[in-house]
Amino acid sequence: MLKKLEHVGIAVEDLDQALEVYQETLGLAPDEVLEVPERGIKIAFFTLGQVQLELLASTREGSDIGNFLQKRGPGLHHLAFLVDDVAAALGRLKEKGIRLIDETPKRGGRGNRIAFVHPKSIGGVLVELCEKHG
Repeated sequence: MLKKLEHVGIAVEDLDQALEVYQETLGLAPDEVLEVPERGIKIAFFTLGQVQLELLASTREGSDIGNFLQKRGPGLHHLAFLVDDVAAALGRLKEKGIRLIDETPKRGGRGNRIAFVHPKSIGGVLVELCEKHG
C-alpha cells in the first residue's frame, strides 16, 4: 500500500522565522511557499533528495496546525506516505479497524489528495496518506 516516505511535516509558530533558521543554519532554501486558505495554513516546501520537508504554520485560529501548536508546541507534526489511491487506502485501513481522522480524501498542498490516520492507531505518529496530483 505505501510506496515511499513522501514528506515530513513540521509545525512552526512563525513561518518567516523558521525559514530564516532553515536557510541560515541548515543552508536550505524553500522550493515553494504557498497558502491553503481553506485549511488555514501556510506551507514552505523543501526538497531533500527523494523526500520533501514541509514547514507548516497556522494562518487563522482553529486551524488544524494552530490547534496542534496550542496542544503540543512546535515540532514534528506528521509523516506522509505516497500511495496510488488515497480513497482505496482509507478503505483498506478502515476494514482493518484503523481509526481515521479523514474518512474521505481532501485537497492538500500542491493540489495532492490527502487524508490523515489517527496517531492512536499508528503508535502515536500522525500519518498522512498522499496521492500525487497529475
